[in-house]
Amino acid sequence: MTVNNGNDERTPEEWEPVDGSPPDDASQGAEEARAVDGQKPLAEEATAERAGETTGSAAAAESAEELTDPLSEAMATISSLEEQLARARADHYNLQQEYHGYVRRSKQEGVQRREEGISAVIETLLPVLDDIELARQHGDLSGPTGLIAEKVEQSLLTNYGVERFGAVGDEFDPQIHEALMHETSAEATSETVGTLIQPGYRLGDKVLRAARVGVVSPQ
Repeated sequence: MTVNNGNDERTPEEWEPVDGSPPDDASQGAEEARAVDGQKPLAEEATAERAGETTGSAAAAESAEELTDPLSEAMATISSLEEQLARARADHYNLQQEYHGYVRRSKQEGVQRREEGISAVIETLLPVLDDIELARQHGDLSGPTGLIAEKVEQSLLTNYGVERFGAVGDEFDPQIHEALMHETSAEATSETVGTLIQPGYRLGDKVLRAARVGVVSPQ
């Protein structure tokens, strides 16, 4: 038999029956309550851990989004700058082509104006060249006057690139010959220059005056 000497600090629910009988319903309920109370911290800890994991995942996802947004903005900015650079290069290329075209046209126009000016001057001097050539054919190109005439002729023909053309026997070409007479011949195999009436002159590819000729054609 257990005797309570007054120093036992156990509650009445914790006293063991003196007769060895099992605990009553009240004692058993108290023990179950203590067991449940002991499991609550474990459950709360597990819930807290799951909540922490969820919060961590959400924070990681938010951090990834924060990193992705600046990257996307940077890529978009780079793409826009590349497009602007491509347009600037195209504009620069077109401007260069326009400038080169302008320089080329200016040079061509300058050469053309120079040739036109020379042509205009030489055309006014063609009668002088004709007189010099006739004087040569008649043997009148002598003395100081003849020397001066030859110098003038040589200057025009050499310094300015004027070319005299037209000779008997040349094949007739209506682009450079002006037919003033025409006859047929059994000996002719094609239309040729039979008589040179007046020589022609050209400056480069430009015909200043066509050669005036008499044409001989086959019968």
